[in-house]
Amino acid sequence: MAINPALETLIELATNETDEAAKRLGLAVRACEDTEQKLAMLLQYREEYEARFQASLLSGVTAAGYRNFQLFLDKLDTAIAGQQRIVDDAKRRIVDERSQWQSCERKRMSYDTLATRMQKVEERKANKRDQKLMDEFATRQSNYKR
Repeated sequence: MAINPALETLIELATNETDEAAKRLGLAVRACEDTEQKLAMLLQYREEYEARFQASLLSGVTAAGYRNFQLFLDKLDTAIAGQQRIVDDAKRRIVDERSQWQSCERKRMSYDTLATRMQKVEERKANKRDQKLMDEFATRQSNYKR
């Protein structure tokens, strides 16, 4: 049985929309992974720099050297806080994109369900027509034999 052309068009549009939403979700996930990697690198660098700072404190450091270490650590902390905000935004974008994809997928599935229902109705109608024709044929055969 053929699907109603208008419904077929809706299904095709919904499928395309779902595919596009899935692509955007994939891009958002990759972007979030990238931002998390950058954050991890900054955190690792801060740990290493702080370890060097602690080692230099044991061997003695000038007041200017101490101040430079502190200023740089402050700048690293600012960069880490900024990167953490970027990661948080990327995670929110994933949630938004996932929600949009789910919405598109629900719409596509509802159209598919509607198409399936319509197809079953058409099949039932066709079966009734066939049964009616078979009954008429059987009645004619029965009348013909008499």
